Amino acid sequence: MPLRKYLLKGLHRLKKGPGYTYKELLVWYCNNTNTHGPKRIICEGPKKKAMWFLLTLLFACLVCWQWGIFIQTYLSWEVSVSLSMGFKTMTFPAITVCNSSPFQYSKVKHLLKDLDELMEAVLEKILAPELSHTNTTRTLNLAIWNHTPLVLIDERNPDHPVVLDLFGNNHNGSSPDPGSTCNTQGCKVAMRLCSINGTVCTFRNFTSATQAVTEWYILQATNIFSQVQRHDLVEMGYAPESMILACLFGTEPCSHRNFTPIFYPDYGNCYIFNWGMTEKALPSANPGAEFGLKLILDIGQEDYVPFLASTAGARLMLHDQRTYPFIREEGIYAMTGTETSIGVLVDKLQRKGKPYSPCTMNGSDVAIQNLYSNYTTTYSIQACLHSCFQDHMIRNCNCGHYLYPLPPGEKYCNNQDFPDWAYCYLSLQMSVVQRETCLSMCKESCNDTQYKMTISMADWPSEASEDWIFHVLSQERDQSTNITLSRKGVVKLNIYFQEFNYRTIEESPANNIVWLLSNLGGQFGFWMGGSVLCLIEFGEIIIDFIWITIIKLVSSCKGLRRRRAQTSYAGPPPTVAELVEAHTNFGFQPDTTNHSSHAEVYPDQQSLPIPGTPPPNYDSLRLHPLDTMESENEGDAI
Repeated sequence: MPLRKYLLKGLHRLKKGPGYTYKELLVWYCNNTNTHGPKRIICEGPKKKAMWFLLTLLFACLVCWQWGIFIQTYLSWEVSVSLSMGFKTMTFPAITVCNSSPFQYSKVKHLLKDLDELMEAVLEKILAPELSHTNTTRTLNLAIWNHTPLVLIDERNPDHPVVLDLFGNNHNGSSPDPGSTCNTQGCKVAMRLCSINGTVCTFRNFTSATQAVTEWYILQATNIFSQVQRHDLVEMGYAPESMILACLFGTEPCSHRNFTPIFYPDYGNCYIFNWGMTEKALPSANPGAEFGLKLILDIGQEDYVPFLASTAGARLMLHDQRTYPFIREEGIYAMTGTETSIGVLVDKLQRKGKPYSPCTMNGSDVAIQNLYSNYTTTYSIQACLHSCFQDHMIRNCNCGHYLYPLPPGEKYCNNQDFPDWAYCYLSLQMSVVQRETCLSMCKESCNDTQYKMTISMADWPSEASEDWIFHVLSQERDQSTNITLSRKGVVKLNIYFQEFNYRTIEESPANNIVWLLSNLGGQFGFWMGGSVLCLIEFGEIIIDFIWITIIKLVSSCKGLRRRRAQTSYAGPPPTVAELVEAHTNFGFQPDTTNHSSHAEVYPDQQSLPIPGTPPPNYDSLRLHPLDTMESENEGDAI
């Protein structure tokens, strides 16, 4: 059998080397290894043997402990950050500008008529509750109010707080008139949110009535605008030709035609310069204010939605080409009546991918459907977080929020089709579990560009030049000889590179394989006085140990089989004379009293061989080398 031959070769190898037993193997290893400690265990006397055995065992444990620490450190995939400086001609960033008011009030007034009248009545109740006992509530459309009302919570008696509706509906049955009970100084303004046909209600408290009415108005306006078609919303926003009055990039003139329009629900119509979607991105010729982008914007503050836009100015953001601008999260404001200069410095971030960090190259390995993929923009963590929130909205509230894109086949939330959406949305917005879930599923981009801005402002135009500048701008915009612009509606922007130096922040592995091997070898050499060859020797002795174990297991299995075969006989084994007679005389029948069950029976049809004397087979008379005899005996044992 091939196995038997293989084991025989293994026996000869062990005989010439370590030996046949574990003890011989250990003694052979200690005599031949290049590690210092085991040699002393064999060569020294009994006392020193014990001392060297303990020292070798102790240092071997120290080596294993240190190795475990280094391997664990290597598998933690830590990174080191390197900062390098570079100088080159820079690609000018994409610039997104928006108006603080998403819509012109003159175009959306008919949609907000009932809501604005209700808001005015709410302010009267809050500001002068004792003077508002009129019948104005009869002319109000209370359908919106009954869905999500504002209430006053009287907490002067903490044990029995009283909840009062601003329009007189007392939810605790104490008094129908909130004005005679408390005012905003003694009560908190809260928003009552209900679901399941008003059976489950909660209150969202605010520290200020200003915050309460603003949040309430935005929530009701969201319900209204979500039912309007997107192209109609674009028409209600600020047109590019009326918003962008002047444009100059370096020494080249530009206009609103060089901007790409995009609708952003928070700020309406936004316009992106140098987005790089259809044309090549523009480089900057030189650093400095004279080679940047100069804009004059008319924000039309006189046509702001009064209760929707409480901040006047332009909202702008610097970002990389082909990326979606998340202006609400990352944008800055530019104040009216000023010239805002923005000096830009560039930081390029290069993160290591798996297994060092969970960043992604293009978002293909993120389990969230990117709802901003319709814009053909690159992946960003903000796009992932917004898409994740919209996905939770659809799964929990059965509708999508107006501020985020919709997956195919879904609808935006509104009070008519989804009466419980406000309760569900605000509960989801305040949910810590939802935020942690989205943060755990979304990944940062491995390659990112950040623009560091230095902002300075000055009054513009000055009092001396105000008259002629506004005359010229008014004539260019309205073809009018009269001044139609004012300081409250004009913003000037200068955006430029401060210098062409850029910083690259790059991650690199803190512990590579060279570091690991050098530390493992250093610890082994320091504590055990060994090298890589010593480790190979140790591996060799482990192989020999396994080999001896296999041989012993095979031998024990053979012996067990023989013992089982011997126990199968009922009587004593046949004698030598009986064996010889049975071999030479086929008619011989042994004693059936002792061997009846195991007698060898020859069939009658078989022709009997001619009896004769067999040739002698005395192996003991042959001369064999000692090695061959021992190997054959060992092979028979196997």
